[in-house]
Amino acid sequence: MQTKRTIFSNRVLPYFLLAPQLAITLIFFIWPAAQAVWQSFLREDPFGMKTTFVWFANYTRLLGSADYLNSLVVTAIFSISVTVLSMGLSLLFAVCVNRVLRTGRIYTTLLVWPYAVAPAAAGLLWWFLFNPSIGILPYVLRHFGYDWNHRLNGSDAMILIVVASAWKQISYNFLFFVAGLQSIPHSVTEAAAIDGAGPIKRFWTVVFPLLSPTTFFLAVINVTYALFDTFPIVDATTSGGPSQSTNTLVYKVYADGFVGLNLGPSAAQSVILMLIVIVLTIVQFRWIEKKVQY
Repeated sequence: MQTKRTIFSNRVLPYFLLAPQLAITLIFFIWPAAQAVWQSFLREDPFGMKTTFVWFANYTRLLGSADYLNSLVVTAIFSISVTVLSMGLSLLFAVCVNRVLRTGRIYTTLLVWPYAVAPAAAGLLWWFLFNPSIGILPYVLRHFGYDWNHRLNGSDAMILIVVASAWKQISYNFLFFVAGLQSIPHSVTEAAAIDGAGPIKRFWTVVFPLLSPTTFFLAVINVTYALFDTFPIVDATTSGGPSQSTNTLVYKVYADGFVGLNLGPSAAQSVILMLIVIVLTIVQFRWIEKKVQY
């Protein structure tokens, strides 16, 4: 069957239809990115009265800064932890729902609700739960001999922002994993069961490889989420502390640029962060996608 092609009689009409989206991309994406690149080569006083072109001085100073290198390590640990925890738990919940999908509507609805919570609200929620003075979780942990205090302990603070960020993203991952599990034919798993494969072996040798497109897509989304969209959670819970143990790259851009009014280095940090995301995306699509079975 031959597919009919849409032919525009007016050559200007296609460009006219694309103009709104192109304008939005240019104004809200390309222009700010270009402005950040240009700003990264400048040094300004906090009042904007004097501007000096310093070439790559902002970048060399950042790469030689112990605080910035610490933020790189913190961001790597945080991003990997959030991605693994959120995807692992959501996959577990999706498998449980897939087994009892007809009676799991309430269960599915309850799991989807956290995605509707704003990141700042999610951060405040977990801040109250983990508050050393009034939180219920530190009260329970003290009965097990652990004195929780994310205000003083950097490991506790990291656990707090990882749990809060992963909890916010579980619902999104869960929906995609459920859809992926539902698309797998039952005949495939039944054939594996007839061959003598147990539930665990069926999952790892049959089900999980068929979920690789969904897993790959969610890995890209979750890494991007951990790098950018978790700023409100960090700001509401730890504000980068204690002792910069939770000072991620995106929060450091905000702290240096908007709080410290150090505009040039802050712009250089945003450019480096953009380059990191581009490199990670290329690596994911160049090497990891080769293992995806479509």
